[in-house]
Amino acid sequence: MMQRMRRRVVFAGALAAAGVTGAARVGAVPGGKANLALVLKSLADPFTVAMEQAARNYQQHFASQFSLTVRGTATETDTSAQVQMVEEMIKARMSAIVIAPTHSKALTSVVARGIRAGIIMVTIDNPLDDASQQAAGISVPFVGPNNRKGAMLVGNYLARRLAAGDQVGIIEGSSADRNAQQRTAGYNDAMRAAGVNVVAVETGEWEYGKGRDAASKMLGAYPRMRGLLCGNDNMAMGAADAVRDAGRTGSVYVTGYNDIAAIKPLIADGRVLATVNQFADRQAVFGIDVALKAVTELKKQNELSRTIETPLQLVTAANRETLRQSMPGTSGAD
Repeated sequence: MMQRMRRRVVFAGALAAAGVTGAARVGAVPGGKANLALVLKSLADPFTVAMEQAARNYQQHFASQFSLTVRGTATETDTSAQVQMVEEMIKARMSAIVIAPTHSKALTSVVARGIRAGIIMVTIDNPLDDASQQAAGISVPFVGPNNRKGAMLVGNYLARRLAAGDQVGIIEGSSADRNAQQRTAGYNDAMRAAGVNVVAVETGEWEYGKGRDAASKMLGAYPRMRGLLCGNDNMAMGAADAVRDAGRTGSVYVTGYNDIAAIKPLIADGRVLATVNQFADRQAVFGIDVALKAVTELKKQNELSRTIETPLQLVTAANRETLRQSMPGTSGAD
């Protein structure tokens, strides 16, 4: 209970700073209680699990104010299943739907249908494509971190261990996803500023196995490669194993993104140099709060802020213990 209370204090402070006042004024909702849905990506992914757990815990604190239905896909890229889930929530006449899109463009149409049905729609983790929103005539808030900025944190940290002219590769998530695009852009920004050459970009589709395959391909093609910048920790773990299998541990650095629990031992022993905690639990709660505030204040979709930025933190072996002690109960993957 104390851990939950500490978490609520952190949430409340951050929400106040962002201009989001939290679960209140539900009296403005007909019947006094809002019905919210949270539609996520793969529930097998630790990052998504952290979102789900935080959202459920948060709803338990305010059970008298809103109900919460959670759905999630079987895999990171099962877009058709996610579209169907959103359609089901629209038919269920939810007050609001918070969604972590599997695809930045393919979800736009069903989100637009939700808006036309009078449902507040909010995205977390992965924003919808700007051009797709414009074409559909909608504006959907994105509650989440600046992925380009987060990738630059990791890239700059790696760059301090490299020399100008060194070669690196980027293993990105689904190339159609806005968050994957932004992380790749951030990595490129950092490498360009350091004079490091990005010689290859391959997709690992957010998955361990595909990340390992992409890393193996790069290591074979570029024997002088010094670093692999990965779009998430699943792919980073695959890349670290590929580096080991190639006999290049110690000469090729690997970085990740998300700070999931499984990456912690790899950070500790140096197999992965650094990652970024984007606080999955907070993203889910922030997204719910933005949606709930809109519902309770009877706001229209086009009245909502387009972007609500959430925190990021570089995680390395040197600072992990300090971060753990200073932010109890808020780790993005615990």
